[in-house]
Amino acid sequence: MDAELRFHLEAYVEDLIRSGVACDEAVRRARIEFGEIERVKEEGREARGVVLLESVMRDMGYALRMMRRAPGFTAVAVLSLALGIGANTAIFSLINTLILRRLPVREPTQLVELLSRYPGEPRTNCCGGKVYEHIRDYNQVFSGLIGVADSRFKVRAEGLEPETVSGDYVVGDFFTVLGMKATIGRLIGPENDHLGSADSTVAVLSWSFWKNRFHLDPAVLGKRIFVEDVPFTIIGVTPRAFSGLQTGFNPDIWIPVAAEPLIVHPSRLASGGMGFALMGRLKPGASIEQARADMDVLNRWRVEEISKAMKDPLWRQAKMEVEPAAAGFSVLRDHFANPLLILMAVVGLLLLIACINVASMLLARGASRQREMAVRVSLGAGRIRLVRQVLTESLLLSVAGSLLGVLLAYFGADALVRIMTSGRRIMGLPYSLEIQTEMDSHVLFFTAGVALLTGVLFGLAPAWNVFTSAPATSLRAMKGAGETRLRRLFGKSLVAGQVGLSVVLLSLAGLFLRNLSNLEHLDLGFHRDHVLLVTLDAGSSGYDGERLSRAYQELVERLEAIPGVRSATFSGSTPVSGAGAASFVKVESHPEKPEDRRYVTINWVAPKYFETLGTPLLAGREFNFRDQRGPRVAIINQAMARFYFGSDDPIGKHFTIDHDWKGFGDDMPFEIVGVVGDAKYYEIREETHRMIYLNSFQDGNVSSKFALRTSVEPTAVAGEVRRVVSELLKTVRVERVTTMEDQVDASIVPERVIAALSGVLGALGAVLAAIGLYGLLAYTVARRINEIGVRMALGASPGDVARMVLGDALRMVLAGLVIGAPLAFWGKKLAASLMEDLPVQSVVPIVLGVTAMIAVALIAAYLPARRAARVDPIVALRYE
Repeated sequence: MDAELRFHLEAYVEDLIRSGVACDEAVRRARIEFGEIERVKEEGREARGVVLLESVMRDMGYALRMMRRAPGFTAVAVLSLALGIGANTAIFSLINTLILRRLPVREPTQLVELLSRYPGEPRTNCCGGKVYEHIRDYNQVFSGLIGVADSRFKVRAEGLEPETVSGDYVVGDFFTVLGMKATIGRLIGPENDHLGSADSTVAVLSWSFWKNRFHLDPAVLGKRIFVEDVPFTIIGVTPRAFSGLQTGFNPDIWIPVAAEPLIVHPSRLASGGMGFALMGRLKPGASIEQARADMDVLNRWRVEEISKAMKDPLWRQAKMEVEPAAAGFSVLRDHFANPLLILMAVVGLLLLIACINVASMLLARGASRQREMAVRVSLGAGRIRLVRQVLTESLLLSVAGSLLGVLLAYFGADALVRIMTSGRRIMGLPYSLEIQTEMDSHVLFFTAGVALLTGVLFGLAPAWNVFTSAPATSLRAMKGAGETRLRRLFGKSLVAGQVGLSVVLLSLAGLFLRNLSNLEHLDLGFHRDHVLLVTLDAGSSGYDGERLSRAYQELVERLEAIPGVRSATFSGSTPVSGAGAASFVKVESHPEKPEDRRYVTINWVAPKYFETLGTPLLAGREFNFRDQRGPRVAIINQAMARFYFGSDDPIGKHFTIDHDWKGFGDDMPFEIVGVVGDAKYYEIREETHRMIYLNSFQDGNVSSKFALRTSVEPTAVAGEVRRVVSELLKTVRVERVTTMEDQVDASIVPERVIAALSGVLGALGAVLAAIGLYGLLAYTVARRINEIGVRMALGASPGDVARMVLGDALRMVLAGLVIGAPLAFWGKKLAASLMEDLPVQSVVPIVLGVTAMIAVALIAAYLPARRAARVDPIVALRYE
């Protein structure tokens, strides 16, 4: 810049000399015209933004020095913000993964999914092959409709060890409708959609499977891979970003649905028993409202066909819903959306408390810097310049908190995923979900936005304090005396706001904890303690039904011989497993109209089942092995006995099961030989269903879900159980081992997560409020040392002074309670709209939250009150 200015100055001097001006006069005039060189240079730097940049850098350097000079203040502020920002980032990363992240396909916003809702049950995305074909052929709104069926395949290839992988059966235009292109080779197309033909024996690999098993070798194209011992030809690899249409289920291989009859015997596709999840792409210009109207029309044919086949009148009330599918199928979204929204609201409150806490600390710190700011203003510093300095300090604290928060969120999000996916299997999804949260651009932008917002939010109060301060008053006043009544009131209002928000958090935590306690103490109709559950996989064991029945009878005897095992049995389904068979029944002397018929749940159980689970036998007897050679018998639960027989004795009565199901019919009556108590088999919150128990050995319908009641910890005998199974049934695999307590707990994982996190976050909020209250009281006591000395000199006792400080604390707390109690009532109603069966009528959670906050406030006020009570009047009167 010096050289440039010198060039222009010399050029102007030469112009003046050429016009006839003497040399000395030309130099003088040029300098007058240009003005002071340093001022011109300063103006040039300002025009280029250099001064602003240098000023910002100086502000940052000064802010960093101030942070180093007060390490305790900095650590508390940064940690408070890190907890708030980290919690928000962790929850948002889960919301981004499950709800917001779009599929890596062409125009994902044009994708919709078709959901079926049976009356009284959650909606599902599963339709038969005929329904898929009908909608595909007769709809008016889709440019393409695809069907996909999840599965597990045993695969092997040259150089590839046999393993079981996740995979999908897909229709021929699956990838075409999605608008995808292969990384190498080509993808499955309509030409591969010929049922059972050689054209259908092709496979597409996922990019991760190609990388992990074939090391990104392009020569994989054309190779053979055996799927369930059927040879398939690898024709392509999907793009790296694509991992299927369902978050948490990452297929390794895709094969045409037309190849299913070659793999599965008997074929589910040929028999009409194969279910598809449906997704459509809207035509250009078609809206989702038009799609819903079109599906209402097509749904009439669907419900007519299904109601005829199922003989279920309720199917006529079934609906088909159309929902956006830019983020894939909605199973996980439906399951976790409301819990995540609740958690997002809770962590948002925590972040707000943290911001108010830091703002109050900055205000107290700013009061001690009033003279410094007054001197700077008196020396010519602009108020805007000082405001920028204060906001720079706030933003640096926010950035530091954000960086630490991102680190906490990285580990916290993964831990939260593991906890939330540890629950019971979600219908329509595999047991093991692979949900991977990523700190992608959406999460980083969210964190940056939160950092900026929090920095400005808690920086506004001290910045406004600086902007409105009166330098003359600050310079004349003694230490602390320059603070106006309005500013003191504002500082107390911040603390009251923290207390109010903390009451809301604590009340919500109490609400969720009480809800969890209610669920844990429900009478489920069985004893959950000391029961080990073992699931076997006999599908590829080579045993037929009769041999397996004999083997399982011997296995039960061997299991009961294990030390610590009191009884053993097996069944088709176990309590609170969320699954079970159902059919219609005709009960003797109790005719029903067709429109009044309802499904009755059926479970096949072995002898000692009710003894093992602890379900009470109310009348009659249990099953025994002698029933195999006698007439068909059944045991019913109390709900079925009450519905069909009222106060009459059901023992000895008969019923038949619908003849279209499992080979039963009117010619196969069952005699009721026992009545047992009601037990929860689907959801622990819902009403108990009418239920029938059949003898597994009598019907030859042996299942592989074993239950053992133990006199020791159930897990202590798990190893011996595995050994006995492997010795007796060498080809039968132990698929899963758990306890009944874990299975019950797994059914309430979302409630448990919400209760635990809200409890922790509520406690953190209370601690932050206590820190804010303590900081303000400590500052107030220090500022009022002279006043306290005068009071004590005039006769006030230490107790009077302590009560004065505690009174100030209680007034702030009571103001916070006035704010927080109505918000807590409103928060309960909002939570109840997102979570079922919350005890919102109870005021106990709010009372507990208020009581806890008062206790925390008194603890926080104790130290400042004690310090005030120990003031020496002589020292205090000399204190400035």
